[in-house]
Amino acid sequence: MGLYKLQEFDPNYHDAFEGKDIKGFAVYSEGTDEKIGNVNDVLVDDEGHFRYLVVDLGFWIFGKKVLLPIGRTRIEYNTDRVYALALTREQAENLPEYNERLTTDYDYEERVRGVYRNPQYRTAPVESSVPVESSIPVESSPGVATTTTSTYNRDTYSYEHEPDLFNLNEQDHQTLRLYEERLIANKQRRKTGEVTVGKHVETDTARVSVPVQREHVVIERVTPDDAGRTVSAREADFREGEVTRMEIYEETPEIRKEAFVREEVRVKKVVEQDNVETQETVRREELDVSSPNLPIEER
Repeated sequence: MGLYKLQEFDPNYHDAFEGKDIKGFAVYSEGTDEKIGNVNDVLVDDEGHFRYLVVDLGFWIFGKKVLLPIGRTRIEYNTDRVYALALTREQAENLPEYNERLTTDYDYEERVRGVYRNPQYRTAPVESSVPVESSIPVESSPGVATTTTSTYNRDTYSYEHEPDLFNLNEQDHQTLRLYEERLIANKQRRKTGEVTVGKHVETDTARVSVPVQREHVVIERVTPDDAGRTVSAREADFREGEVTRMEIYEETPEIRKEAFVREEVRVKKVVEQDNVETQETVRREELDVSSPNLPIEER
């Protein structure tokens, strides 16, 4: 059963107190409103339960620190104050000194607990003639929890044996939390469809007109102007088998195909911004105070 400083046990302990740091709170005596000192540190057990407040009494005695069981406190976070129940400044000065360089073992805790078990630490300061180290448990008034050393030892002791010292006084620490609901707006990206862009080949019949030329032979028989004229035997050359040749040509269409770029298709996405409004019913708790003819102070 060990004790740890709050910072060592949980470096992020501030989050549990909504940014409030209990270290530094002023400690006052309940009822007299007499300042005792300031909270220097908090000691917690293996499970993180508050067990002691380390109170610095430097307000009067430079450097002295004492332990205040959490069950003997009333913490007010709204005023940054801790009220010590049934503890005066003089009683605090007579408590065993806490030395953070030394181990807080069972024997030291028993010295501290022995003082707080004394009924005088519930009503009045301890007589100066009685050393605080020798204080022993005695019978207390009805309704006050008491513990005797005969019911436990260093191996069996548990803080639950003494709820009067180590349990928060629920009567002085009642908290009512008011809750409300709020809408959390978020966005979810989901697929609404898919656009496929591709290409295919279509065939068509194209027609083109090509002008072509064809040659043919035209044979004309005409009567010359000097028809009937007598020619000499030498001029008249009679030959058998004489022919005349003439080549004939024609044009034929020659068709070929060539590919060319007709157009270019570009595919891209465009994001459109829009606001979608939605509504939902939310609940909120409000405080109802019923106090007929009783003084109530709201802070």
